[in-house]
Amino acid sequence: MFTEDDLLPLSALQHLMFCERQCALIHLERQWEENRFTVEGDQLHERVHDDPGTESRGELRIVRGLTLRSFRLGLFGIADVVEFRATPADDPRGATVNLPGWSGRWRATPVEYKRGRPKPDACDEVQVGAQALCLEEMFNCEVPEAALFYALHRRRTPVAVDAGLRATLESAAGRLHDLMNAGLTPRARYEKKCDNCSLVEVCMPSLGTKRRSVREYMAGAADVD
Repeated sequence: MFTEDDLLPLSALQHLMFCERQCALIHLERQWEENRFTVEGDQLHERVHDDPGTESRGELRIVRGLTLRSFRLGLFGIADVVEFRATPADDPRGATVNLPGWSGRWRATPVEYKRGRPKPDACDEVQVGAQALCLEEMFNCEVPEAALFYALHRRRTPVAVDAGLRATLESAAGRLHDLMNAGLTPRARYEKKCDNCSLVEVCMPSLGTKRRSVREYMAGAADVD
């Protein structure tokens, strides 16, 4: 179990899955630069959080800006949206939750908003899956499904919080804590995705790929002589 002082931001998991060097630059070195993608993402989250609180729609209650934490994973953050749907206590999908001030039983589903489109890797799924595990720990319930809403397509993508995703995000959370505790920024390595990263000018990944070892440098210097 982690303590309050050990908790790391949920958003760092998404950075870690995208690029460990980017994660270290942001969360260890406190480096940050904006580009079109980060600004559009910030604007989207501001719109989502413009009206914090609870909205009721029949058997659905929508909570915006809910603070999340997990002492088991050592993570904290704020959910864009958590949907609570009225559900029978004997629902076959597992344990529901009894919420103070609300009658009946409810099933929680975190919804994370993203500006672009679904990504080829699992970084978004890991981020919203971690939110689901925070909810499970906080409310002593099961959260079998989460969702991602991509603004570009205005389409909601369900995310199964299954054994595979749980194993991936728990491993990522452990790696995140290892990275932060080590206090070392990984070496730069250029990949095509670097071109869209807001930190590309800070990171300078193309220089990292050209770095030579001392032995290679000395061999080159000897050839010149």
